[in-house]
Amino acid sequence: MKRAHGTPLEPKWRTWTHQPVAGLPAAVAPWLRDTGSLTRRVIESCDGDFRVRLLRQRWGRPFDSERRLLGSRSGIRALIREVELWCGGEPWVFARSVIPATSLHGPARRLASLGERPLGAVLFADPRVRRGDTQVARLLPRHPLFQVAVRDLDAVPSELWGRRTLYRFAGHPLLVNEIFLPAIP
Repeated sequence: MKRAHGTPLEPKWRTWTHQPVAGLPAAVAPWLRDTGSLTRRVIESCDGDFRVRLLRQRWGRPFDSERRLLGSRSGIRALIREVELWCGGEPWVFARSVIPATSLHGPARRLASLGERPLGAVLFADPRVRRGDTQVARLLPRHPLFQVAVRDLDAVPSELWGRRTLYRFAGHPLLVNEIFLPAIP
């Protein structure tokens, strides 16, 4: 669905520290509020039955709100990596990472060749990484990010909750969206 002027409708992202999030399900709140590595938390919850499923990795254009958060100009190209974090044979989290081409220099070049290795493990292990504010949002079927997150699900829920965090890797920005799927406990 698009607005009258042709741009896709996007969810209303809110920073935790600026205003409370209404309607947030109690079961999802601890996952959204966690400031550590989501990958590590999912791994710890899975008793060893964890994997990353690479869905797509391609060059593309970020959604408008992603581009603005990255501080990039219109029309930028970015490496867009979409994965699912699986536990016990079910996808728990859909993650969409947006890395501007200008950020893939020096030590950050290795982010382009992760394959099915978790990005979170790289980010939280590198002392050059700086984490910015985390924003949360309720995603509905009309939002493009919702549509991408549920593309490979058998049953599509009526809403999803997600968070996104801007990181700086060796001074260069990258954005990680984490959308919590229905199987998450």
